[in-house]
Amino acid sequence: MLPAEAIFSKETFRFFHDLGKNNRKTWMDKNRERYQTALVQPLRRFLEELTPAVLDLDDRFDTTGRTGANFSRINRDIRFAKDKTLYKTHMYLKFQQPLSGDRESGQLYVGLTANMITVGFRLYAGSKRRESLLALIAEPRIASNPEWVAQQKKRLGRRYDSYWYSTVKGEWRKHEGWPVDPENWKKIQAWVVRKKMTPSAAVRSSFSKEVMNVFKDVYPLLKFTSLPDWDARPEQVAQAFLGTKDPL
Repeated sequence: MLPAEAIFSKETFRFFHDLGKNNRKTWMDKNRERYQTALVQPLRRFLEELTPAVLDLDDRFDTTGRTGANFSRINRDIRFAKDKTLYKTHMYLKFQQPLSGDRESGQLYVGLTANMITVGFRLYAGSKRRESLLALIAEPRIASNPEWVAQQKKRLGRRYDSYWYSTVKGEWRKHEGWPVDPENWKKIQAWVVRKKMTPSAAVRSSFSKEVMNVFKDVYPLLKFTSLPDWDARPEQVAQAFLGTKDPL
């Protein structure tokens, strides 16, 4: 899996930095080719580089290379946003199990910004928490194994950051640390466990291997909180997850 030379370069992070100072359509139009060569093409090569090892980890992951499924969008949705800047100054490569509709699936991800890289696991409830994997999988599993989060904190806590979100009076509130209290899981809206890296890590030929080491560490979090065990669940629950009569 290790490439002969680095996939990313300093130009990747220089592009984010310049975009942050020139977040306008006229600038982006003039720098489209740079956007492709500095960011889009390396991200696609990175996906190809990681795919075999990711599928060895779990063959349910989507590796089709579609925007949305594997890549975040650079364009911001500003229709209802107070912040009207047009472009995001970060991009994500992510691996997740495909689900029907607007359901959120647990993800293994790599996030790139001008000054930092984050690699890890994240899970969001989405717009309908009652139908989310947080409610249908994570919450009951935590209830039946209340020590599980504390065990993961002991295993990963020294090397990884953890934070989670709840809603208070309709507003999201961020909580630093590990959601070890099972009561938290009745209201949790998102959970992120990640490792921070400097941009210099991405320009090393060993970056793919370093990312896969992180993915292997945090994959048990994704599996426990968001991957259904079809053999242990009735068919109607499987249909609720994937919107299909033949989830296998």
